[in-house]
Amino acid sequence: MKSEPDVYSIDDLARQGRSRWEGVRNFRARNFMREMRIGDQVLFYHSSADPSGVVGIATLVVEAYPDPFQFDEKSDYFDPKSTKERPRWSAVDVEFVEKFPSVFSLLALKNDAALKDMLVVRKGQRLSVQPVDKKHFDHVVRRARAP
Repeated sequence: MKSEPDVYSIDDLARQGRSRWEGVRNFRARNFMREMRIGDQVLFYHSSADPSGVVGIATLVVEAYPDPFQFDEKSDYFDPKSTKERPRWSAVDVEFVEKFPSVFSLLALKNDAALKDMLVVRKGQRLSVQPVDKKHFDHVVRRARAP
Protein backbone atom coordinates (compact mmCIF):
# COMPACT_ATOMS: atom_id res chain seq x y z
CA MET A 1 0.00 0.00 0.00
CA LYS A 2 1.41 3.34 -1.07
CA SER A 3 1.00 6.80 0.36
CA GLU A 4 2.85 10.05 -0.07
CA PRO A 5 4.58 10.74 3.25
CA ASP A 6 3.47 14.39 3.29
CA VAL A 7 -0.15 13.14 3.06
CA TYR A 8 0.05 10.11 5.37
CA SER A 9 3.30 8.51 6.50
CA ILE A 10 4.41 5.44 8.39
CA ASP A 11 5.13 7.80 11.29
CA ASP A 12 1.51 8.98 11.21
CA LEU A 13 0.33 5.38 11.37
CA ALA A 14 2.78 4.61 14.19
CA ARG A 15 1.50 7.59 16.16
CA GLN A 16 -2.17 6.70 15.60
CA GLY A 17 -1.68 2.94 15.87
CA ARG A 18 -4.56 2.27 13.51
CA SER A 19 -6.11 4.10 10.57
CA ARG A 20 -8.60 3.95 7.75
CA TRP A 21 -7.04 3.54 4.30
CA GLU A 22 -9.36 5.58 2.11
CA GLY A 23 -9.30 7.60 -1.07
CA VAL A 24 -8.40 4.76 -3.44
CA ARG A 25 -9.95 5.81 -6.76
CA ASN A 26 -8.58 3.26 -9.19
CA PHE A 27 -10.83 0.26 -9.86
CA ARG A 28 -7.99 -2.24 -10.05
CA ALA A 29 -6.42 -1.01 -6.80
CA ARG A 30 -9.89 -1.01 -5.19
CA ASN A 31 -10.44 -4.61 -6.27
CA PHE A 32 -7.09 -5.67 -4.82
CA MET A 33 -8.05 -3.98 -1.56
CA ARG A 34 -11.42 -5.78 -1.53
CA GLU A 35 -9.55 -9.10 -1.69
CA MET A 36 -7.59 -8.35 1.49
CA ARG A 37 -8.46 -10.27 4.64
CA ILE A 38 -8.00 -9.57 8.34
CA GLY A 39 -4.46 -10.43 9.34
CA ASP A 40 -2.97 -9.80 5.90
CA GLN A 41 0.41 -8.12 6.22
CA VAL A 42 1.02 -4.94 4.24
CA LEU A 43 4.24 -3.41 2.99
CA PHE A 44 3.86 0.33 3.64
CA TYR A 45 5.43 2.23 0.74
CA HIS A 46 6.24 5.95 0.59
CA SER A 47 5.74 7.30 -2.94
CA SER A 48 6.80 10.70 -4.26
CA ALA A 49 9.53 10.68 -1.62
CA ASP A 50 13.31 10.95 -1.73
CA PRO A 51 13.81 8.07 -1.98
CA SER A 52 10.51 6.31 -2.62
CA GLY A 53 10.34 2.84 -1.15
CA VAL A 54 9.13 0.43 1.49
CA VAL A 55 9.29 1.93 4.98
CA GLY A 56 7.48 -0.54 7.20
CA ILE A 57 4.72 -3.04 7.84
CA ALA A 58 1.05 -2.74 8.71
CA THR A 59 -1.63 -5.38 9.08
CA LEU A 60 -5.22 -5.38 7.92
CA VAL A 61 -7.64 -5.21 10.86
CA VAL A 62 -10.95 -4.37 9.11
CA GLU A 63 -11.89 -5.71 5.68
CA ALA A 64 -13.28 -3.56 2.88
CA TYR A 65 -16.31 -1.38 3.59
CA PRO A 66 -17.77 1.63 1.73
CA ASP A 67 -15.39 4.58 1.76
CA PRO A 68 -17.43 7.31 3.50
CA PHE A 69 -15.67 10.11 1.60
CA GLN A 70 -17.26 9.04 -1.69
CA PHE A 71 -20.57 10.42 -0.34
CA ASP A 72 -19.16 13.69 1.09
CA GLU A 73 -19.58 16.52 -1.42
CA LYS A 74 -16.91 18.55 0.40
CA SER A 75 -14.30 15.79 0.10
CA ASP A 76 -11.67 15.53 -2.63
CA TYR A 77 -12.75 11.88 -2.81
CA PHE A 78 -16.44 12.62 -3.49
CA ASP A 79 -17.94 10.58 -6.34
CA PRO A 80 -21.36 11.72 -7.60
CA LYS A 81 -21.87 8.35 -9.33
CA SER A 82 -21.60 6.47 -6.04
CA THR A 83 -24.72 5.83 -3.98
CA LYS A 84 -25.29 4.30 -0.55
CA GLU A 85 -27.10 1.43 -2.30
CA ARG A 86 -24.28 0.93 -4.83
CA PRO A 87 -21.04 2.30 -3.43
CA ARG A 88 -18.19 2.32 -5.93
CA TRP A 89 -15.27 2.76 -3.54
CA SER A 90 -13.98 0.93 -0.50
CA ALA A 91 -11.78 1.59 2.49
CA VAL A 92 -10.03 -0.77 4.90
CA ASP A 93 -8.47 -0.29 8.33
CA VAL A 94 -4.81 -1.03 8.95
CA GLU A 95 -2.75 -1.20 12.11
CA PHE A 96 0.89 -0.28 12.59
CA VAL A 97 3.32 -3.18 13.00
CA GLU A 98 6.84 -1.90 12.34
CA LYS A 99 8.91 0.90 10.85
CA PHE A 100 12.12 -0.22 9.14
CA PRO A 101 15.47 1.32 10.16
CA SER A 102 15.76 2.84 6.68
CA VAL A 103 13.86 3.01 3.40
CA PHE A 104 14.14 -0.03 1.15
CA SER A 105 14.18 2.12 -1.97
CA LEU A 106 12.48 1.50 -5.28
CA LEU A 107 15.94 1.43 -6.85
CA ALA A 108 17.00 -1.31 -4.40
CA LEU A 109 13.80 -3.23 -5.17
CA LYS A 110 14.49 -2.96 -8.91
CA ASN A 111 18.14 -4.02 -8.52
CA ASP A 112 17.33 -7.10 -6.44
CA ALA A 113 17.14 -10.14 -8.75
CA ALA A 114 14.93 -11.99 -6.25
CA LEU A 115 12.27 -9.30 -6.75
CA LYS A 116 12.29 -9.11 -10.56
CA ASP A 117 8.68 -10.40 -10.74
CA MET A 118 7.32 -8.12 -8.01
CA LEU A 119 4.58 -5.89 -9.46
CA VAL A 120 5.91 -2.61 -8.09
CA VAL A 121 9.18 -2.97 -10.05
CA ARG A 122 7.43 -3.52 -13.36
CA LYS A 123 6.94 -0.64 -15.74
CA GLY A 124 3.48 0.90 -15.40
CA GLN A 125 2.68 -0.89 -12.14
CA ARG A 126 2.38 1.98 -9.71
CA LEU A 127 -1.05 1.32 -8.18
CA SER A 128 -1.61 2.53 -4.63
CA VAL A 129 -2.69 -0.98 -3.61
CA GLN A 130 -1.33 -4.13 -5.21
CA PRO A 131 -0.70 -7.71 -4.15
CA VAL A 132 2.72 -8.96 -3.09
CA ASP A 133 3.68 -12.63 -3.24
CA LYS A 134 4.68 -14.07 0.13
CA LYS A 135 8.20 -14.87 -1.13
CA HIS A 136 8.64 -11.22 -2.18
CA PHE A 137 7.14 -9.93 1.08
CA ASP A 138 9.47 -12.10 3.18
CA HIS A 139 12.50 -11.13 1.09
CA VAL A 140 11.76 -7.39 1.36
CA VAL A 141 11.26 -7.65 5.13
CA ARG A 142 14.53 -9.57 5.60
CA ARG A 143 16.47 -7.07 3.50
CA ALA A 144 14.80 -4.03 5.06
CA ARG A 145 15.60 -5.21 8.59
CA ALA A 146 19.23 -5.98 7.75
CA PRO A 147 21.82 -3.50 9.07
